Order: sequence, then C-alpha cells, then structure tokens
Amino acid sequence: MIMGRVMPALMAFGVMLPLAACDTAEGNASGFRKNYFVARSALEEGEYGQANRQYAKLMSSAGPFLPRIQLEYAHSLLRAGEYAQAADLAEGMAMSSEGAASAAALAVAATARHELGLAALAQGDRQGGKTQLERAQQAMTQVLDTHPELDPLGSLAGRQASIAVRLRAL
Repeated sequence: MIMGRVMPALMAFGVMLPLAACDTAEGNASGFRKNYFVARSALEEGEYGQANRQYAKLMSSAGPFLPRIQLEYAHSLLRAGEYAQAADLAEGMAMSSEGAASAAALAVAATARHELGLAALAQGDRQGGKTQLERAQQAMTQVLDTHPELDPLGSLAGRQASIAVRLRAL
C-alpha cells in the first residue's frame, strides 16, 4: 500500500544508477554495484530487513550516489514500518538536496510522519499524533506545490486530503 503512494515519487527522482561508471572507493566499484543490486532487489521483493542492511552498508561508500542511496534506504525503512528512521533520514536528505531530489525525500518523510501520527493517535497520544500529522501536512504541501509531477496518480494528494480531514477532527 505504501509502495503505491511513494514509488512514483521515488521513480521520478531519476533513472537507474549508472553503476557501470561508478567510481566510489577505488577497486570497490564491482562490490558496490553488487551490493546495490542486492539491496534494490530485496526492496522490490519485499525483503525489507535485507534491503535495509544492504543500504546501510552502502551509505559509507556511495560517493556521488549517496542521495539516491539515502532515498532508497529511507523508502525501504518506510516500507519496513521503521517510520521514525525513515522520516529522519528523508528529512536530512531533503535539507541537503534541491529540486526534485529534495521533494522526493520530503514525500517519503511526509508519508512516514503521517504513519507516525496515525500510530500515536491509535495509542491515545492526541498531541503527539497531531504534531506528526502537522509535520506530514507541511511536507506534503511543499512537495505538491513545488513538484506536482511527483504525484502523477494523485496518491500524495489523496494522502494530503486524508491528513487534512484528520487534523480538522482533532
């Protein structure tokens, strides 16, 4: 379900990494390429624990591919239900990036904050839930205002509307 909401933003961020020309650590390009494809395959197959372990290993050797690895790692964390980690990683990437890369990261962060808000509300934490939903709403609004092309199917707008309804009820 989350994949359908965030995958269009993730895919809009860019095309497949040009790993054949990867120049991360010297002599490490083939290892990086192999680990990337293991991580990516695990993510696509729903093996989020394995994907998260692989992406975590890739972070230190990603070189110029770090933004892409961070985004995919945040997305994998999101799909694994590790919402706080996903939000923190994606927000950090959004602050250090520009344009569509920043907006794609914000979409992941907003989705994670929305899920955190819903979980807090389900546990009876009204203020915590409201805070998370407000953060999600702010990030989602920024994404949709600056990069509407990241929501070709309207799933982000649908999530934004759901957040707005929930906030009005609080």
